[in-house]
Amino acid sequence: QVQLVESGGGLVQAGGSLRLSCAASGRTFSSSAMGWFRQAPGKEREFVAAITWSGSSTLYADSVKGRSTISRDNAKNTVYLQMNSLKSEDTAVYYCAARSGRTIRTSLDEYDYWGQGTQVTVSS
Repeated sequence: QVQLVESGGGLVQAGGSLRLSCAASGRTFSSSAMGWFRQAPGKEREFVAAITWSGSSTLYADSVKGRSTISRDNAKNTVYLQMNSLKSEDTAVYYCAARSGRTIRTSLDEYDYWGQGTQVTVSS
């Protein structure tokens, strides 16, 4: 079992930055690939970024590539999403997710555990 708690969301002006954190509890965090997803009002939840269990490989959605960085600290059981040059279209609830496997996946169905989400609002 893995429990996930996101933090770091908030209101930011367009062009600004935020760093989201996801604190995990459970023995299997260090062997779990992790992902960030987001859901805007009226839209389906979508993939944002993912990282392998070791942090050696990452993957980003085209919409955030070059503006965001996913990282993890297994000693702290925490995964991060640094978001820069934020746009109004980045406004959404951001969710952290963990999967039992070690490799990156982009599909929601591949993730077994989810946090409650943190709101990111970008004002233009």
